[in-house]
Amino acid sequence: MTAINLLVQEKTERLDRYLSAEIPDLSRSRVQQLIEQGHVLLNDQICTSKKINLKVGDRISLEIPAVQPLELVAQDIPLDILYEDEQLLILNKPAGLVVHPAPGHADGTLVNALLAHCPNLPGIGGVQRPGIVHRLDKDTTGAIAIAKTDIAYQHLQAQLQAKTARREYLGVVYGAPKTESGTVNLPIGRHPQDRKKMAIVPVEAGGRIAVTHWQVKERLGNYTLIHFQLETGRTHQIRVHSAKIGHPIVGDPVYGSGRSVGVNLPGQALHAWQLKLQHPISGNWVEVTAPPPQALTKLLEVLRRR
Repeated sequence: MTAINLLVQEKTERLDRYLSAEIPDLSRSRVQQLIEQGHVLLNDQICTSKKINLKVGDRISLEIPAVQPLELVAQDIPLDILYEDEQLLILNKPAGLVVHPAPGHADGTLVNALLAHCPNLPGIGGVQRPGIVHRLDKDTTGAIAIAKTDIAYQHLQAQLQAKTARREYLGVVYGAPKTESGTVNLPIGRHPQDRKKMAIVPVEAGGRIAVTHWQVKERLGNYTLIHFQLETGRTHQIRVHSAKIGHPIVGDPVYGSGRSVGVNLPGQALHAWQLKLQHPISGNWVEVTAPPPQALTKLLEVLRRR
């Protein structure tokens, strides 16, 4: 970890431009990434807005984490395949499986499993995240799409950006929503104090637009099974939005209430249930449903009996 401390000496411009001018070794996009990840302190407070305008006397502290080269190794980890052809692969991800290697999770990830299953993946969509078009949190289960060719990767990324691909989730939340459906349209960004968490952050402070549609599927006393549909795909989006409206996901260790439900859950009760996308070559719609994991099925049985 390298730390750089700067004192703003004259009236200047926005934070990302100032840092990329002062530290020529860093590209502007790398500076923006470091800001977004919470590695910049402005007057001793974490600052995640690249657009903030600086004043004379502002103190800036920038931490540059050491780059850890990750050696990607193919590992024979069983995969639950829902759909596969020569262009793409859709899997039912179990709880506990990290999607791609990162510090603390150098191997045993979905990427390691994919390299054993598809030897041609390296380099598709980036060396460290080959084939990964979108991600699921470590303890979120369900359908995830993997591109097996460059054409498929670009096509699927474009669908996610254009919002033509549909991602639908099932989640059990605490409490009983007053209405049968709704939309949460609140921007999400890095938590201002805790860089491992996300939070509702105004766009002008670095938050990114996030839209989640929800509908009650089944009422279970003081719990509710909800059908979520994502319009955007921000990190922890459903978990942050659910907690914000007062109905956190059951079993969520970061944004939840910490209450026990009497069922041993491996993670939050959130499952990527259905995925619908256009095939990158034929243009036909591919729609898959991922069967919910045993833990979620058992939780629903217990809540129904109550």
